[in-house]
Amino acid sequence: MFKKDITPGAKSKVKSSVQRAIRTKITDTYPLLTPHIDEIIPKKSQLDLLKLYLSPPPPQISPNPLPHTNPLPSSGGNHNRPDRITLYALDTHPLFFQHMDDAITPHLRLVHAYPHAFPRVRIDRGAVRFVLAGATLMAPGLTSAGGRLPAGHVVPIKEGGDDEGGGEGKGGDGEAGGRYGGRELEEGEVVIVEAEGKEEACLVGQLRMGTREIKEEKKGVVVDAGHFLGDGLWRMVLE
Repeated sequence: MFKKDITPGAKSKVKSSVQRAIRTKITDTYPLLTPHIDEIIPKKSQLDLLKLYLSPPPPQISPNPLPHTNPLPSSGGNHNRPDRITLYALDTHPLFFQHMDDAITPHLRLVHAYPHAFPRVRIDRGAVRFVLAGATLMAPGLTSAGGRLPAGHVVPIKEGGDDEGGGEGKGGDGEAGGRYGGRELEEGEVVIVEAEGKEEACLVGQLRMGTREIKEEKKGVVVDAGHFLGDGLWRMVLE
């Protein structure tokens, strides 16, 4: 989604009532962030809202065109509407973004600060370079021996804490349900993607198919429009 560099658009202050609603929306969507919400968005803080455009905004048409020109015709659909991102930031720190009407999604810098607060999966080593180049994440990168998906059931906690298991459906890491959880994730849920052999998540985005379907089909698109490490959103500087 953010392969190219991004220039932040106009910045506006979020009204206090809207900011409260955003806090509630975040904790409803990501319940494990609830103990940290006052650290992320303090009650007396001021959120900024920025508009980011992935395609150019439509040209402005003069209300009084010159005699030898014709105004552009009005479009009856949305195909000319710019691809818009709303970014919520605190001072110079990006926190969450929302693509059109999609789910509110954490910036990777926030994910790295609170890695255990989001549903997650893991790709194998072979998929890493493709993800970091902005390629679509496909199911085989998750169902191979190096990939990890939710166990689909509660896995007993093992002593030593690092239940690596193997391949699809293995939670791993000794937590209840494993590091990658016991609950199957549904299509449309936001997920962070970790990489085999790496400590920090490399991708965050919405699932295009549920984890149960990923295990069954072992093929198909998993995340096709995410925010990945080193992309334009990651490199963007807020002032």
